[in-house]
Amino acid sequence: MTAQRINTRLVFTTAAAAAALFLAGCGTGTPQSQTSSTPASSPASSPSQSSAPAAAAGTGTATPAPAVTTPAGPALCKAAGLTATTDATGGGAAGSVYMQLILTNSGAEPCLLKGYAGVSLTADANGEPIGAPAARDEATPAADVLLAPGQAGTATLRYTQARNYSDCTVVPAAGFRIYPPEDTASLFIAEPHDACSNAGINVLTIGAFTAK
Repeated sequence: MTAQRINTRLVFTTAAAAAALFLAGCGTGTPQSQTSSTPASSPASSPSQSSAPAAAAGTGTATPAPAVTTPAGPALCKAAGLTATTDATGGGAAGSVYMQLILTNSGAEPCLLKGYAGVSLTADANGEPIGAPAARDEATPAADVLLAPGQAGTATLRYTQARNYSDCTVVPAAGFRIYPPEDTASLFIAEPHDACSNAGINVLTIGAFTAK
């Protein structure tokens, strides 16, 4: 009886010790779920990297191209810088007189003649034109005529005798009023002729300027 109690007590003690060891082992272990959920550490971003522009090359300011200046050409010849004369040595035919209208650059800079002068007969240097202005003879195309100081351009001026027209109301004229191309100021050439006061009769014809 005594031996059986001793065996029973030993079995109970051994079982209790094993249970205590099992509980101790469970308390000191690390749960598997905790170890697998720990995130991997990443290096901290550098302040200079986080604040840098995404595309530095595209943020620069473009330098504007320098302006290209085109040199201005010579100015048109104006009445204030010209002198006007005629040369009637070319002769005439069938009641007409052919002469050269000569405009000379009297200024200090080159100037440009292009096209046709306005020409009228007038009573005096300050008088109104008499009759119709000169009709244009476009047989010679207009061209640029560059006049250096002292140089001249010429245009053919034809005067038809006023008395050749039976319906002409003849009026004496003191000379020619000359308007350079594209100019509103005029020059006067004292050269007496008969004029027709009729606006429908052209006694004058003017050609385009050419270099003399």
